[in-house]
Amino acid sequence: MTDSAKVSAYIDKQEKWSAQLDHLRSIFKQTELLEEVKWGTPTYTINKKLVAGMAAFKNHYALWFHQGVFLSDPAGKLHNAQEGKTKALRQWKFVEGDKIDDKLILSYIIEATENAKAGKQIKPKRNTEWTIPPLMQAVLDESKELTAAYEALTPGKQKDYANHIAEAKREATQKSRMEKIIPMILEGKGLWDKYKNC
Repeated sequence: MTDSAKVSAYIDKQEKWSAQLDHLRSIFKQTELLEEVKWGTPTYTINKKLVAGMAAFKNHYALWFHQGVFLSDPAGKLHNAQEGKTKALRQWKFVEGDKIDDKLILSYIIEATENAKAGKQIKPKRNTEWTIPPLMQAVLDESKELTAAYEALTPGKQKDYANHIAEAKREATQKSRMEKIIPMILEGKGLWDKYKNC
């Protein structure tokens, strides 16, 4: 199925907002952006850079501007969906009865496109620090082979394993998780490798 067909299917299954999403799509089609599907929703890109997207929710539908922090927002329509967490993404929410102003929306999309072409972006900072939980450290200390295998993993995989153990509140759960991940570590696999499209 093509991305265009996937977008059509996404819009068609939104009983409450399909007409509004179709209207927004018609505005996007007036631009040079490439229509794709990412995270299961319609997304619009240029030169492989995320520019905007749209999605339907229970009580509203929305436009997303991936680097919306750089938009001038003359009409005051944009807000941060997760204040304190989201750095660049901005959302424009619509509820029942809201008018879709083609000209205004198109001006936001064009500005976002120009910003993407100019390379304006905030890149998320990766958290590169983590602590190995005491139970995990004790198991690693008992086996040179396991320690060597763990240290051979990428930092991201090491962090995933450490967090997986640390997030278990009960010691019994930590031990159970530790038993399950030992063979994976020895094989050089990451905790989430089986879910990746390889």
